[in-house]
Amino acid sequence: MAHLVKKPLFNPQGDTDVRTRRMIGGNTTNLNDFNNLRYSWVSDWYRQAMNNFWIPEEINLAQDVKDYPRLDRAERRAYDKILSFLVFLDSIQTANLPHIGEYITANEVNLCLSIQTFQECVHSQSYSYMLDTICNPTERDEILYQWKTDEHLLRRNTFIGDCYNEFQTKKDPVTLLKVMMANYILEGVYFYSGFMFFYNLSRNGKMPGSAQEIRYINRDENTHLWLFRNILLELQKEQPELFTEETVAVLRGMMEEGVRQEIAWGQYVIGDDIPGLTKQMISDYIHYLGNLRWSSLGFGVLYEGFEEEPASMAWVSQYSNANLVKTDFFEAKSTAYAKSTALVDDL
Repeated sequence: MAHLVKKPLFNPQGDTDVRTRRMIGGNTTNLNDFNNLRYSWVSDWYRQAMNNFWIPEEINLAQDVKDYPRLDRAERRAYDKILSFLVFLDSIQTANLPHIGEYITANEVNLCLSIQTFQECVHSQSYSYMLDTICNPTERDEILYQWKTDEHLLRRNTFIGDCYNEFQTKKDPVTLLKVMMANYILEGVYFYSGFMFFYNLSRNGKMPGSAQEIRYINRDENTHLWLFRNILLELQKEQPELFTEETVAVLRGMMEEGVRQEIAWGQYVIGDDIPGLTKQMISDYIHYLGNLRWSSLGFGVLYEGFEEEPASMAWVSQYSNANLVKTDFFEAKSTAYAKSTALVDDL
């Protein structure tokens, strides 16, 4: 398949036999039939994602309003830059996912992509809610657009953005694979220096509401990671000819670049100036995540010596569990907001 053809929306001649359904290059009717799924894992994914529903404004940011002006200079700088980065990523995800869906010919997978798109909107709203609450309008706008003025931040966004833009003009399976890998890297590596920063603030008794917002976002991102991992694994089974040594080398290079950029970014915005985090902790943890993501696609170890979660970062997974049924310092109530069980980040 040298060229991808956009699927028609109305296609009476589409296949109705679930056995002929394919991830890409299929002949779909676009009928959503929950009783006949080609990919059985979609059922669990769909229910998990639907049960994850949450509303940003229901999280109390009253303490954050008091804490934000009192943050150390390094903490305030990191908070602003990381938030600018995260809001851009979720915004570009919202815009890009429908373009991927135009070429996915498994209708049940498109249902998942539609839910993910909605959740990315909620994430962007969440970041805006955080800024609207703790900042004045001028500060808010400055933070939102730091990605345009901070050269380091702009380079980070360019890596993902250029890949997404390439697919706007180059419609072939390998370019689509690259877009999917960029999405997988974004969801599984790119967010984590930011997430760990907010969790670390909370560990230190600061900005508890912001950390709670991030916990719910983190839970959603785990489902997104699960989705794109499964799409890539299904494509390996259906069209192994796409995964040539050359193409896998390109995908590996993207993962390595994503890891390199995430470490450089974390060390730039956090460094050794934030109590509870160090450059070494960031480097060790992101190398571990790179291994986890690459090996989860069946490609083996990427970084020798980083196969296990660093002991110094075990607290991150504890903070990222948005469904811990306990009363904590975030708000004096149970944090078991949703009806589902949070995914363990072992994908």
